[in-house]
Amino acid sequence: MKKKVLSFVMAAAMTLSLVACGNAKPASSDGAPAASGDLIKVGIINNDPNESGYRTANDNDLKNTFTKENGYDASFAYSLKNDEQIAAAQTFIQDGVDYLLLSAADTAGWDSVLQEAQAEGVKVILFDRTIDADESLYEASIVSDMAKEGQTAVDWLAGQNLSEYNVIHIQGVMGSAAQQGRSNALTSKVEAESNWNLVVEQTAEWNAEKAQQIVQSVIDAGTPFNVIYAENDDMAKGAVAALDAAGISHGVGKDVIVMGFDCNKWALEELLKQNWNYDGQCNPFQASYIDEIIKKLEKGETLEQKTIIMDEKGFDASTITQDDVDTYGI
Repeated sequence: MKKKVLSFVMAAAMTLSLVACGNAKPASSDGAPAASGDLIKVGIINNDPNESGYRTANDNDLKNTFTKENGYDASFAYSLKNDEQIAAAQTFIQDGVDYLLLSAADTAGWDSVLQEAQAEGVKVILFDRTIDADESLYEASIVSDMAKEGQTAVDWLAGQNLSEYNVIHIQGVMGSAAQQGRSNALTSKVEAESNWNLVVEQTAEWNAEKAQQIVQSVIDAGTPFNVIYAENDDMAKGAVAALDAAGISHGVGKDVIVMGFDCNKWALEELLKQNWNYDGQCNPFQASYIDEIIKKLEKGETLEQKTIIMDEKGFDASTITQDDVDTYGI
């Protein structure tokens, strides 16, 4: 049986790949082939898999789970822009998918298309990121607690007991759940404490090169700083490149505290070497949870819980071990 791959460009920044499978029989809930029936048709809308190591791992996890061997006819659409994701969702609904799996680029603007999905009998499952929509518009949500990620990181930073915090805050894509959760905790702390200052607060849109430029501009201006709070590992890496080029020390016991998120293996290795100080975990492996939910819904079962929060933690360079790197690195 051949797998046919169709692709078309919905916009310049978006790649939409459709994977169509033949008449293979779907697997049953215990993994055995079903006696009869068609493949479950799933449309998966995600952020660009090249965005970060986290997103690559997340995309690969989905692709390895939603296969014809597991009973699925899966189509994938990618974009970092909300309007393009919404257009992809409308296309999937028109194509008659059974399930729409969504990692939204922005938390807002999803009500209409989700109402359209509901009217057409398409079940929606959120993954990775939350949205601002009524819970009745989706079946389940398998997400990280981004607000907790941010609060855990800021609490750790407060625990360093610096006399003054002069922070370069490098934000992710504005409006995304990850950006909002990781930003809000820091913003609240800066507003509450007189010795916490934002030297600069600017988005690098998850991009290392843009983060490097932001930090370089602060260095060139001669503005003092002692903390880099980057909302993902790639941006922290870019920030460190600017520090290295300027001969500014960073890491445990050095001039600048470096903080990232996502727990890429290479980033945790930087913690192990004490070149970075903190990395917040964001668990990308949600596909098995989604698969289990779909199987329950297909059997007409009631879900025990609507929202599943991924278990996550933060890592400190002074306590991280090689086992942590091997276990939690993505």
